[in-house]
Amino acid sequence: MCGLAGELRLDGGGADVGAVTRMTGCMVHRGPDGEGVSTRGPVALGHRRLSIIDLSEAGAQPMVDDVNGLTVVFNGCIYNYEALRRELQDLGHRFTSTSDTEVVEKAYAQWGTDCVQRFLGMFAFAIHEHASGRLVLGRDRLGIKPLYLDERPGLLRFASTVQALLAGGGVDTSIDRTALAQYMTFHSVVPAPRTILAGIRKLPPATVRVVERDGTSSEHVYWEPDFSRDPDRADWTSRDWEEALLESLRVAVERRMVADVPVGVLLSGGIDSSLVVALLAEAGQKDLATFSIGFDAAGGESGDEFEYSSLVAGRFGTDHHRIAIDSARLLPGIDGTVRAMSEPMVSHDCVAFYLLSQDVSASVKVVQSGQGADEVLGGYDWYPPLAGVPRGEAAEAYAQVFFDRRFAALGDVLAPQWLPERDVASEFIAAQFARADAETSVDAALRNDTTVMLVDDPVKRVDNMTMAWGLEARVPFLDHEFVELAGRIPPELKLADGGKGVLKRAARGVVPDEVIDRTKGYFPVPAIRQLEGPYLARVRDALTDPAARRRGLFPQATLDRLLADPNAERTTLGSNALWQLALLEMWLQEHDVG
Repeated sequence: MCGLAGELRLDGGGADVGAVTRMTGCMVHRGPDGEGVSTRGPVALGHRRLSIIDLSEAGAQPMVDDVNGLTVVFNGCIYNYEALRRELQDLGHRFTSTSDTEVVEKAYAQWGTDCVQRFLGMFAFAIHEHASGRLVLGRDRLGIKPLYLDERPGLLRFASTVQALLAGGGVDTSIDRTALAQYMTFHSVVPAPRTILAGIRKLPPATVRVVERDGTSSEHVYWEPDFSRDPDRADWTSRDWEEALLESLRVAVERRMVADVPVGVLLSGGIDSSLVVALLAEAGQKDLATFSIGFDAAGGESGDEFEYSSLVAGRFGTDHHRIAIDSARLLPGIDGTVRAMSEPMVSHDCVAFYLLSQDVSASVKVVQSGQGADEVLGGYDWYPPLAGVPRGEAAEAYAQVFFDRRFAALGDVLAPQWLPERDVASEFIAAQFARADAETSVDAALRNDTTVMLVDDPVKRVDNMTMAWGLEARVPFLDHEFVELAGRIPPELKLADGGKGVLKRAARGVVPDEVIDRTKGYFPVPAIRQLEGPYLARVRDALTDPAARRRGLFPQATLDRLLADPNAERTTLGSNALWQLALLEMWLQEHDVG
């Protein structure tokens, strides 16, 4: 887990080493253990290292292989790197390190861009072919590792964070109006390849991009999950699915223990993270460090789930850390969270992950997390209303239960000059739902959320907030083989028992029943859901700042109404509507863009 950056000049000039050095330098939080920059004519690659596998200097990056004529920078972890290393050695490759980065480089030398099909893990990489001048960029199947692009005439820059590209200089930082409409519709999600900034794009998940020396390029999507029924499993019973799912998760969790440093678990007390702990205990993990977080209550909402996380920790004998966040840390924590966001993210969970990661990083470098299970296995309350909806009506039904607001209502939150000419959000969803290999309306929604909404909300949230403190987070529920299996499960098994039924039933006897039968919980941060006192003042300051007034994103009448009664209006999914507007302004102001 690291930060990478680079530049490819297409105008005949040499790479701007100073720009790449600045880009690399601003990602020290992602890689506090080392740095490096390598240049070769029009290409410069930079890297910040978080040492997880092969802690020696042999694993440093950028990694240059003069035999194969390649330079690589890599962010992430290839969980099957040892098996691939043995296979590549049998094919004649010689290794000088025990790092997974070198496995990526040799795998590319052996199999070209098809190497990604062999990787089990999370990754983003850039590979430069010395002889041809070709640059290859790749991203993992579920987009767990980010890769942002700044592309202009004669120049391509790329980095693990938007902030790094901004540090490189010259970025078009105007607001993308289509992305703005998506932000206001999809709970702050802006699907790839867009970002909220017109001059920055992101490589979509499961995509390899090849850029030739002359600037021509091509993109290839190398993986798509199938959400239709598998004829070979037509006779499977619900118990067959439960057993297969649990075994697949068992494998995914075990894979993610690969490291040369200890691996802990973020234990919320919900079924997902509790199951991760249970399976690790089952596999014989001793002295497993687990971490949970709590905040002060506000507005009648509890701020912690220590009851359940302590129950799980006690059952499996973990070295448990209950982290109670003092109120004095929350307000500066909000500003730190916004600073750490590569893109504006409205979920109050961001603050929880940010502050939790700050404390956890003092104990371990790697953690497993339960993120992703709800999108993959139907745990949210917007899925049941889609059951029985004709497949051709799925996109509209999804919009009714998922969108924060419909196109006709955007004018209530966006000033006229910022409104898109068309209903771009509905058009995007219609195109997603029209694709094949999603059998029912529920299947179509789960595929969309797994491959789009999940990537640019909870997955990005976990990456940004943990890496703000040099902490690597691994997500076994997004093991691509687990996702492939889950996609084939009949939707009614997922929606059973109030959602994630197939997982809940598989977990019986593995985790305490109290965890399975409890009301669904979240990382609670009540002070953001119920804005008052200094938190409301911070929101008011952001929305009345001179920069906000100059930008004029939101109608003044709307701001006046929301500020007068800050906790009254909620989005379709229950988020604080005022926070959604304020968070965007806070992010734009923090990064001096827009």
